[in-house]
Amino acid sequence: MLVADEWKDFELLDAGNGEKLERWGPYVLRRPDPQAIWPAVNRTEEWEKADGWYHRSSSGGGHWEFKNDLPRRWQISYKNLSFYVEPTGFKHTGLFPEQAVNWDWMIEKIRNASRPVRVLNLFAYTGGATVAAASAGAEVCHVDAAKGMVQRAKENIALSGLADKPVRFIVDDVFKFVRREKRRGKTYEGIIMDPPSYGRGPKGELWKIEDCLFSFVEECVEILSDNPLFFLINSYTTGFSPVTVGNILRLVMGNRFEGKISCGELGLRIKRSQVILPCGVYGRWER
Repeated sequence: MLVADEWKDFELLDAGNGEKLERWGPYVLRRPDPQAIWPAVNRTEEWEKADGWYHRSSSGGGHWEFKNDLPRRWQISYKNLSFYVEPTGFKHTGLFPEQAVNWDWMIEKIRNASRPVRVLNLFAYTGGATVAAASAGAEVCHVDAAKGMVQRAKENIALSGLADKPVRFIVDDVFKFVRREKRRGKTYEGIIMDPPSYGRGPKGELWKIEDCLFSFVEECVEILSDNPLFFLINSYTTGFSPVTVGNILRLVMGNRFEGKISCGELGLRIKRSQVILPCGVYGRWER
């Protein structure tokens, strides 16, 4: 398991009873987490005094309860990268802190490449990986079907002082975009994807990860350069084994390029107990 232990502006204070308590900069948020099935270490009043508390509804969805002084959004930093935190109606904050271990990995790969690197970030959300890759000197193409998420990614790029870097933002269905890039002969040295379990594109295109992921990775390999640097897949789909992601990369990448394949879980260390909270899986191919 890879554990994101180098944050200063984020802490997982406690977790248990199906919830987690997190510090995001100066504010504390309380959110559901289905992995935290053990009892919380110390159900102190800090849980009750959280600046934001997401209440899940028994009928699905939920809502936030905020303290009056909690801003709509605020910023936090990871090393030299900066991001906006903005709680959404789906309990998310616009950032997945466990992904910091992947940011560090790709930054090192890009900086050590000693050559121009083009990176394609698919299902790119608010652009954590886009910011990381751009900060390392890569030319980045950021693709997501949600216009609002792409706008937030642009704001994160600017917040990190990278607005002048070669970053292209695209609102589109990822399948269609990859196929167009193939027709245009465009290639990339690195590909990142964080596919949802289920979703729809801008025109209703259906995505189900168990039906679409393998064939999509096959298509993406067609737009890798002759000397690729890395391919990263993240997944938050419940029950999706990291071995499954590793197998996909092994079957698709292993037949075309020499390199190393690794897979595993991502996690965050709980401050009060030192227990690790699992936070999704990853698969990596690297030169």
